[in-house]
Amino acid sequence: MTVTERPGTPTFTDGFLVSSSPATGAEVGRVAVTDPGDVRAAVQTARAASTWWAGLGFGGRRARLLAWRALIVQRLDEITDLMHRENGKPTDDAMLELLITVHHLDWAAKKAAKVLGPRRVPSGMLSSNIAASLEYQPLGVVGVIGPWNYPVFTPMGSIAYALAAGNAVVFKPSEYTPLVGKWLIDTFAEVVPEYPVFTGIYGGGETGAALTAAGVDKIAFTGSTATGKKIMAAAANTLTPVLIECGGKDPLLVDSDADLDAAAEAAVWSGMSNGGQTCIGTERVYVHEAVYEPFLAKLTAKAKAVTPGEEADAAYGPATMPSQLDVIRRHVDDALARGGTAVVGGAESVSGPFVGPVVLTDVPEDSAAVQEETFGPTLTVSKVRDMDEAVERANATSYGLGASVFSKRRGIELARRIRSGMTAVNSVLSFAGVAALPFGGVGDSGFGRIHGEDGLREFTRPKSIARQRYPLPMSIYSFGRTDKTNALLIKSMRMLYGRGAPKR
Repeated sequence: MTVTERPGTPTFTDGFLVSSSPATGAEVGRVAVTDPGDVRAAVQTARAASTWWAGLGFGGRRARLLAWRALIVQRLDEITDLMHRENGKPTDDAMLELLITVHHLDWAAKKAAKVLGPRRVPSGMLSSNIAASLEYQPLGVVGVIGPWNYPVFTPMGSIAYALAAGNAVVFKPSEYTPLVGKWLIDTFAEVVPEYPVFTGIYGGGETGAALTAAGVDKIAFTGSTATGKKIMAAAANTLTPVLIECGGKDPLLVDSDADLDAAAEAAVWSGMSNGGQTCIGTERVYVHEAVYEPFLAKLTAKAKAVTPGEEADAAYGPATMPSQLDVIRRHVDDALARGGTAVVGGAESVSGPFVGPVVLTDVPEDSAAVQEETFGPTLTVSKVRDMDEAVERANATSYGLGASVFSKRRGIELARRIRSGMTAVNSVLSFAGVAALPFGGVGDSGFGRIHGEDGLREFTRPKSIARQRYPLPMSIYSFGRTDKTNALLIKSMRMLYGRGAPKR
């Protein structure tokens, strides 16, 4: 079966993007492709709308966003069913994704005024006559390019926060899940019918490229590292700032004092839920040698009980992006060819569109299965002599997105040493559900942050205002500064800042 024949592959017909089920290949629906000229027009229209939206103020935007939140919840069955049909994930998983999403939407709407509103800041002794204030102003129009694996939660980490900050948003959903994106846009329009504050554009990579070049004030992109670099290069032509959230190769560390049952359950769920198509999902497990054998036995038993399928009680669904099957198969084949052992599943598990669980041991650290993002229901499990070795191996990839540590005594210490944007201790993925925590990576996992206060500020520009309350007896910022004034400034500088220098 070729890639183009695989269920779920988007097709373009007579100016329409046709979306199909990755499980059955049945058409889910279609949307008109947005040509480059219309992309630029959408941005220009959004710019006019952004002025009105910003003018509503924090209170006005809060009311509209909370109404949108309520509408999403009221129509939960509708959107979870659509996510199941277009993305392939079980409706229970879609419900969990929506739960976390509306939590973030609620937080952003309610916290924006406190985080971004005007506030006084200390002016210091040098400027004692100045009243200093800081506020965060919206950028204008934010372009969001979303992924297919979490077609609601992930792009809404940018959309909700950008809207709460006072921006208009032009959203290009993944070509694999355009109808889920359109549903979000249509429901927002029901609570904000006056202006196109949140609009959609549809198509493939060329549509995303057109959005990057269409004059937006920032691009928020989630996807592969290779595409992220292309987005950055294109945005550099116009000095358009970017927020890049790429993939990960997330490690999970198991210390000698860890709760092994909890760690095994967490590793299997984190690595295999959503078909392993989770950028912050576990792909590598490093286990202290003292507990390696009992942990592996527990992990193996739990992984063998996981079954994918289209049925309502299946643990996860199909590979949403059909071409990803080739990546998963290559990683498994390479690991086995280089001496690895499949204790659960194996090469036969990658038959598509439903990939069975795969657990690999004794896989070389320089193999593709350890160094590259697999994005499938696979885990590599490695024995380490101690947690120092575990941290060293965890940090030995180019990625740095999420991580997990299971340890009763040293969890926080180990978490701080892992090169990642987020780390969960004695849990997995828990940081994604804490709206106050920023979310993002380092290295090949990207930069910039969504969620939390940092996520709100990501879509604003800081505005500093210094108001002179009264003139000083001596003029500092003037050509009229005298020798006497300079002498006083030098004396003040030495008194305030000259102490603590090393003795010569």
